[in-house]
Amino acid sequence: EVQLQASGGGLVQAGGSLRLSCAASGFTLDDYTIAWFRQAPGKDREGVSCIRSSEGNTYYADSVKGRFTISSDNAKSTVYLHMDTLKPEDTAVYFCAAGWTVLADNWDIDVEYDYWGQGTLVTVSS
Repeated sequence: EVQLQASGGGLVQAGGSLRLSCAASGFTLDDYTIAWFRQAPGKDREGVSCIRSSEGNTYYADSVKGRFTISSDNAKSTVYLHMDTLKPEDTAVYFCAAGWTVLADNWDIDVEYDYWGQGTLVTVSS
């Protein structure tokens, strides 16, 4: 059974850092595209970043480029999202997702993903 477990959210002041973790089970990370999405209150879910380990490629939304870094540890079956220089507008519930046949150009489209973890709340205070 494929499962994704997101963790690491919390309350942080603007300018601070957090690291989110997405622990995967039931599949091999290299076989899937793993992405982080977020959803702020009253807004649509948006793609934040994704990693395609088999290709060594990573992708980022323009709003987080230079501040967020996605990485994977295949030995631990875990994908991380390290978030630096956090802003109040980064406040959202963050979800990790896994997709088997995600095209690179569609990495930020949520319907492309087959499995979702529960969300973890990130709150950035000003």
